[in-house]
Amino acid sequence: MSHLSESRAKEYWRRNKLLMLKLASVWFIVSFGGGVLLVDVLNHIQVGGYKLGFWFAQQGSIYTFIALIFYYARAMHKLDQAFDVEERN
Repeated sequence: MSHLSESRAKEYWRRNKLLMLKLASVWFIVSFGGGVLLVDVLNHIQVGGYKLGFWFAQQGSIYTFIALIFYYARAMHKLDQAFDVEERN
């Protein structure tokens, strides 16, 4: 990123950190909210024979994390292209 001006580099990292904060918030809400805080409410719902609160605690947060990884990779690719810092083969 040495070819970016200081202001563009700061904007790039500001957007990168904002994206990470948003995605971490989603993961926190799903894992802590669904698996801990709302477990009693969600356990009244059954999915595939399992209580939904249990499912969120055991599987939902993991699936969400994996989906967020793919989303982050795609979003960062777009951000890299916007700032012309993407890796070239």
